[in-house]
Amino acid sequence: MMKKLMLAATALAGFSAPAFAQDALTLQLKWVTQAQFAGYYVALEKGYYSDENLDVTILPGGPDVAPPQVLAGGGADVMVDWLASALAVREGGLPVVNIAQPFASSGLLLTCWKDAGFTGPQDFKGHTLGVWFGGNEYPFLSWMSRENIPVDGGADGVTILRQGFNVDPLIQRQADCISTMTYNEYGQVLDAGVTADELTNFSFEAEGVATLEDGLYVLEDRLTDEAFADKLVRFVRASMKGWKYAEENPTEAAEIVLEFDETGAQTEAHQIYMMGEIAKLTAGSNGALDPAAFDRTVEVLMAPGSDPVITKVPEDAWTHMITDRALD
Repeated sequence: MMKKLMLAATALAGFSAPAFAQDALTLQLKWVTQAQFAGYYVALEKGYYSDENLDVTILPGGPDVAPPQVLAGGGADVMVDWLASALAVREGGLPVVNIAQPFASSGLLLTCWKDAGFTGPQDFKGHTLGVWFGGNEYPFLSWMSRENIPVDGGADGVTILRQGFNVDPLIQRQADCISTMTYNEYGQVLDAGVTADELTNFSFEAEGVATLEDGLYVLEDRLTDEAFADKLVRFVRASMKGWKYAEENPTEAAEIVLEFDETGAQTEAHQIYMMGEIAKLTAGSNGALDPAAFDRTVEVLMAPGSDPVITKVPEDAWTHMITDRALD
């Protein structure tokens, strides 16, 4: 119970304020409480944030939560989001900036029935594919644009099924392929009784259309506030300590996540599986965004086609000012 209470602003703070109050900071997650965000929960549980004089509140996301809107409305100081989504909203007028990139690689897959006979993206023509929206559609749309495959149906295009965050369209044969993450939905497909031999996976990394995922973003104008920037330095330093602990102790990290899951929807077996896969994506990252990976993401999003995700190369969309100080 105590761990769950740490996730919300304490209503009793006025009655038991410490002599030196810790600096408050609120993090908005991209999705629900799960091992995808283990590093932050580990940092909270292990006291890494407290060691940095921070009082961190972690807000779970979900299908009805848009992190950029929460950030814009002042409901959070930092958000977790995919770079594709962040750049799209930045071009749309919300000046978000990447301050750290714990995830070094993408876990996005297109998981297909093997009996559909797909050997490459050109085989998708005339078929129905499940695609996530809400900001997660951009890598797929860019991929189809690069392959000159229309996404409005027909024999020479693909029909998009707006996929919920579940695997039902594949299991029920409503779509020949669905969007999955290596650490989550792919495991759900296997848990549903489908064997790996019955599936063909197209990795966005392997296809050369991967975009950076699960970075940390703030509003650009707030970086001019030195007190806020100092909080971010401490937050990133503690968060990366949490991520590295989670990589080295995946089972314990998964158990910590479960303690913070107020819904009771997560299972120990799935969270341990998820943390094992997540560790592969954060491995090799010290938290600083790789400029080459940023450039590759921009190239994917601006791929030739009728509907690029962004129309111009973004400027000042990321900074090392926080990670340079955090890693010093």
